[in-house]
Amino acid sequence: MADKPDIKADFSAAPDRGETIGLMEPLLLGEESRVRRPLADLTLELAQKSAGLKRSLPASLLGALAELVRSMNCYYSNLIEGHDTHPIEIERALRNDFSADPKKRSLQLEAKAHIAVQRWIDGGGLVGRPVTIEAIQEIHRRFYAAAPDDLRWVEGPGAEPLPVIPGELRRRDVQVGQHIGVSPGAVPRFLQRFEDVYGRLGKTETVLAAAAAHHRLAWIHPFLDGNGRVVRLMSHAMLLETLETGAVWSIARGLARNVQAYKSHLASCDLGRRNDLDGRGTLSEEALADFTEFFLRLCLDQVAFMEGLMQPARLRARIQLWVEEEIRMGVLPPKSGRVLDALLYRGELPRGEVAGILDVGERQARRVVALLSDKDVVASPSSRAPIRLAFPASIAARWMPGLFPEKTD
Repeated sequence: MADKPDIKADFSAAPDRGETIGLMEPLLLGEESRVRRPLADLTLELAQKSAGLKRSLPASLLGALAELVRSMNCYYSNLIEGHDTHPIEIERALRNDFSADPKKRSLQLEAKAHIAVQRWIDGGGLVGRPVTIEAIQEIHRRFYAAAPDDLRWVEGPGAEPLPVIPGELRRRDVQVGQHIGVSPGAVPRFLQRFEDVYGRLGKTETVLAAAAAHHRLAWIHPFLDGNGRVVRLMSHAMLLETLETGAVWSIARGLARNVQAYKSHLASCDLGRRNDLDGRGTLSEEALADFTEFFLRLCLDQVAFMEGLMQPARLRARIQLWVEEEIRMGVLPPKSGRVLDALLYRGELPRGEVAGILDVGERQARRVVALLSDKDVVASPSSRAPIRLAFPASIAARWMPGLFPEKTD
């Protein structure tokens, strides 16, 4: 895919044209909407299945899985922007192992910046405030402060480069597809309306409104560039908190795998009310309802996908097949699979118990742990702390097929 910023046009600096916040209505599906009940049912189903997935996993596996999902989320979000940086390259970037190719290095730095922002979100950085103006600007600021210099510029009128200032609301007019954004001076009041509406909802209503918030923030287009990324990270933060996802699944994968439908829905939501039956706002409520269903079903699909990957019996079979191949090639010693088996079901393992599990001496046990660590399949915060299972991107295609495409070069 070609590298293109999400901004499609940029005109000369423009003042506030006095647009009223009613132009963005409806922000929520009306209480009387005929589709509200079935969508509420989908919301309840999503809440139940997301909670079920998290409960089914040992607590000590959540962190390792969330780390892999961050790379997956970054990969698919970047892919939507036209930037293809495989999670293996992302994993290398997180170890400061960068490509000598300037373009690949730039994309690795972009990915590293994205991962840092999501890790901050997953760590509670936006708890209680994911839809606030402050939070939206903070997502943008954190990403662009760490992004490579060549991604902090967009092409302006007359092809002159314009700087993207981290966290700064745009000061120019923009057009995305057929949609012309509100004037720069109007952006703050539209964002305030956005915060006032989506920030007062309860958990169930927030999940139901997540798709609407996703589109309406994109519709405001608050920044000169980077809006799509900010919108998806905000949506991640909303779902993380309201569904208590544990960050073990991501809507970004579903959106990227259905990118044309995703973009088509966003464009449809930009359109005005179709007729007298299409809600009471300026924009189409029917289009917003269609996007809400699309969004919720993608979420359900991603929860089901991760649930299938993490079924203990199937995951164990895939891990053991990999271990057997490594043993046959002489990379790992015999019985190494017993350690991963124990970690899969117990979550973590004190180092002193490894020798007993392997039925070997302490020295050989330390050697096995070291070899598994070299393969990045076990991790530990210190040389004395218990070991835990890890999910490296380099073998994710074997352990968790379909999470993202295999690296072919």
